Amino acid sequence: MHVLNNKKPRVLIVDDVPTNCRVLMNSLKSDYDIEIATSGEQALEMVIVNQPDLILLDIMMPRMDGYEVCSRLKQDAALQEIPVIFFTAKSDKEDEAKGFEWGVVDYISKPFYIPVVKARIKCHLEQKKKRDLLLRLASIDPLTGIPNRRHFIDVFGVEWRRAMRGGSSISLMLLDVDFFKQYNDTYGHTAGDECLKTIAQSLNRSLKRPGDCAARIGGEEFAILLPETDALGAALLADRIRQDIDELGIEHSGSQPYGHVTVSAGVATTTPNDKMERQILLNAADEMLYQAKERGRNQVLGREL
Repeated sequence: MHVLNNKKPRVLIVDDVPTNCRVLMNSLKSDYDIEIATSGEQALEMVIVNQPDLILLDIMMPRMDGYEVCSRLKQDAALQEIPVIFFTAKSDKEDEAKGFEWGVVDYISKPFYIPVVKARIKCHLEQKKKRDLLLRLASIDPLTGIPNRRHFIDVFGVEWRRAMRGGSSISLMLLDVDFFKQYNDTYGHTAGDECLKTIAQSLNRSLKRPGDCAARIGGEEFAILLPETDALGAALLADRIRQDIDELGIEHSGSQPYGHVTVSAGVATTTPNDKMERQILLNAADEMLYQAKERGRNQVLGREL
């Protein structure tokens, strides 16, 4: 979940001329957190690790120019929404048109006129803030208030690629409420909705790291994505989540022999590579969930790929 805060927006300045970087940094540092890259390659590395809110990008740089940097950003779903402003000494309209085709949002001419630079940065950051709000609203499950299936799929893709680049493990947990149809039939759909809300809140309390993501992906089914988590860590967390929900003691006469709401979970862990599709991890977690239900429910089963 996103929390509103008063942090300064982060702006990345990309220019191979140190003087330009200093001028911009000194002019903008009171309003923004400034980071500087002196090459296209360095800029891409910095963006992946610590995504800025806006990028000021010089067109003319050796080895990798601004067009190439922008092209690579737009090819990555996790980075393509970051607004990019080109700055250049060029005034050729064809160059401007080319930049807009690559997805830049604006141009700033050299030498810099700082009031214009500030005004344009402020304008595009305000537009990004509105877009981000709309995206967040579209990514939240309206019943439980946690991320929905769409958001889960997006985050799964981002974390899968990150794990592949870093050679780290990633775990996925699928969790299902046991005998939920019977619960709705016995207590009514309003009570069923309240039950799902309570479980979603329990999931959120169980996840301590900012990168972990719990989402409602179906009627009574939840997914928990755990980046940089090995099989043992995922299994321990899954069982703690199961126990936490068990201890809520939500009455369910149709769930025998327990008499209260329980959940089953399937967990799968892998270290992605370029020959592996993320669907493999999803299928493995789903198979473990199926087996947990077949073996009596209220339990966790996992496997490592």
